Amino acid sequence: MAVLHNRVSQAELKKLLHQETTPRTTISFYQYFTIGDPQQFRDEMYKALNALKVFGRIYIAQEGINAQISLPADNFDALKAYLYSIDALNGLRLNIAVDDDGKSFWVLKIKVRDKIVADGITDPSFSMENKGRYVNAEQMNELLKDDNTVVIDMRNHYEYEVGHFEKAIEIPSDTFREQLPMAVEMMQDKKEQNIIMYCTGGIRCEKASAYMLHNGFKNVFHLEGGIINYAKQTKANELPSKFIGKNFVFDDRLGERITEDIIAKCHQCGKPADTHTNCKNDGCHLLFIQCEDCAAQYDGCCSETCQTTYNLPAEVQKELRKGVDKGMMVFNKSKKRLRPRLGDKDQ
Repeated sequence: MAVLHNRVSQAELKKLLHQETTPRTTISFYQYFTIGDPQQFRDEMYKALNALKVFGRIYIAQEGINAQISLPADNFDALKAYLYSIDALNGLRLNIAVDDDGKSFWVLKIKVRDKIVADGITDPSFSMENKGRYVNAEQMNELLKDDNTVVIDMRNHYEYEVGHFEKAIEIPSDTFREQLPMAVEMMQDKKEQNIIMYCTGGIRCEKASAYMLHNGFKNVFHLEGGIINYAKQTKANELPSKFIGKNFVFDDRLGERITEDIIAKCHQCGKPADTHTNCKNDGCHLLFIQCEDCAAQYDGCCSETCQTTYNLPAEVQKELRKGVDKGMMVFNKSKKRLRPRLGDKDQ
């Protein structure tokens, strides 16, 4: 029987990745469609993608598929042919990363979930069949000129902080399930206006647009392919970018540069910076923004306390971590505190 999951240690897999000489391409894609047997679909896909040396994170649910992957560039056409051989994925848009070093993933993980985007929606009458209208980069830029247009960012705070569209409204929460009802409440007096929703790769804003229509809004749009596709289209068509700064991504890169603007600040010294990092203390791993000077001063840690721990012998650190739940922490400057990162790694 074929092995349908990885059995090699994470450390060894990372080592093997960095020894590769073949260039890799980072890709994301999603599709809402009905999958009758998600587990069978998952197992068949694992065998096909593993044979193509695909690494990455894929979620399968009855409502569809959500994927962020990398693969040898020479295998791109084979991947495309395989995906397009699946009726519901024929013609699927594949978002190719903008700022890519090919080292985004080092293992293939395909998981079956209840939803490909954790949305908290319990209303049985909600349907993804009625969703907002797509807009491309050129249409997005034109709509942004209209004072009647409202632009809503459906990403988390730490994503918004390093880059966003001009005039974009932040929904102040770090989970998509909280943002949906908040967006409806915040926009109650704007039901007749043009509302454009956007996210990283399209999956969240597409569902959000359907949810807004479900709640009585009329003129709802969503950015096709999200920020990733927008950046690709503006570059290809020599359009001005109305997205400013860096696009946060949920892989080892933690961001891809869209414009040279740095709109965020180092969480330690306050100097302009937009490089996300995880605290090097294995008992913390806080996601935060750190400039180069502070990275050197604190050894890549978020505080002097973590720096002290990080420089202790490995066995001592291991003892200190016993029984400690670091809770996937993220620095949330808007709330002046740290909070668990509960949101899904969705595009």
